[in-house]
Amino acid sequence: MAVSTILKRGIALNNDKMKTVAHIYTDFPSKFGLPRQAGLVGKLTAHIIFEPEYRNPDALRGLDGYSHIWLVWKFSESVTDKFQPTVRPPRLGGNTKMGVFATRSPYRPNPIALSAVKIERIEFDTPKGPVITVSGADCMDGTPIYDIKPYLSYTDSIADAAGGFAEEVMGYTLQVEIPDALLSSIPREKRDALIDLLSNDPRPSYQDDSERVYGFVFSGFEIKFQVSADILTVKEIIKESDLFL
Repeated sequence: MAVSTILKRGIALNNDKMKTVAHIYTDFPSKFGLPRQAGLVGKLTAHIIFEPEYRNPDALRGLDGYSHIWLVWKFSESVTDKFQPTVRPPRLGGNTKMGVFATRSPYRPNPIALSAVKIERIEFDTPKGPVITVSGADCMDGTPIYDIKPYLSYTDSIADAAGGFAEEVMGYTLQVEIPDALLSSIPREKRDALIDLLSNDPRPSYQDDSERVYGFVFSGFEIKFQVSADILTVKEIIKESDLFL
């Protein structure tokens, strides 16, 4: 193949742009508090709403025969032009460096992520076109979705796959204590998801100050908590609308 042809093809590929086909709407307006991986908090629900160009029910024909889908999405809050060959995974304490391609860090040459989520229901005819409700997502509210693909258990699940250093820090959870008076302020259908989320310890692993009060917004509420030993205690829950009174 002629060099000129290779160069032309390379230029064409570089000019290709990823198209946003949908956005996912979740309970997380910011990164802090997000589950570290998809599926860790299975009770979290989210809604996928397609861009007008892709609101054709025919594009989802047959999808209701699957239980799970892959989401290909953009790390929209972590875009960088500088290549970082190593990163510091939070679960390793924030001090150990690993190769970026051995991690799921958002700071990548291309800000692309992949998550397997469960389909809860598909509504084919709504005012906003087809809407897919999923559970177990690990995305911020409004995250752009590049593509949706069906999850195939016979090829996508590898029972004897090695998990590297990530498996070494699996299974770490906290005991969560929330006073009933505070928990009652959270909508009933969101409570189990919040408890599961907190039990997975939203803090960076390199932060272990028992006096520090952490906070993040979940489903319109600011959740403030402290961690001592292996116990996470929720200290305050404030409805977002009350923060600006």
